[in-house]
Amino acid sequence: MTIVLKNKHTLKIKDFFFKCVIGKNGLSKSKKEGDKKTPKGTFGIQHLYFRKDKIEKPECKLRCIEIKKNMGWCDDVRYHATYNKLIKIKSKIKHEKLKRNDDKYDLIIPIKYNFKKPIVGLGSCIFIHLTKNYKPTAGCIALAKKDFLIMLKLIDENTKIKII
Repeated sequence: MTIVLKNKHTLKIKDFFFKCVIGKNGLSKSKKEGDKKTPKGTFGIQHLYFRKDKIEKPECKLRCIEIKKNMGWCDDVRYHATYNKLIKIKSKIKHEKLKRNDDKYDLIIPIKYNFKKPIVGLGSCIFIHLTKNYKPTAGCIALAKKDFLIMLKLIDENTKIKII
């Protein structure tokens, strides 16, 4: 199955269409760290990370991982070995904190962009996550919680996302 970003405001999964939002600066074939662009291409998806303290474990076919206080996603170009990877938070490494005070990361699925052998500086922390207000993201794709929960019932570990 493939999730398709039909345009900058619509995700299509099977016969379902979901309102979404993408990076503030649109789409790009040549993504760079911090450019606020959503990368174009076809990518796999990873596990579901969720806030057990705020949401029950959702019904889905993805591996579910509870977000802990010390979890972050490295976006620090100085640390090649951990760039664009899940890390235990250390004060010296720049990262995207997964356990946030807002609700954006109550449910997140990392998109496997620049993933297997990440090239430092090509972009990191590209997630499917939640939004309440559809304000542009830093490069991720965001959906309303109700739509995210429907999406979870449709996808599995073999699902791809096509961003065109």
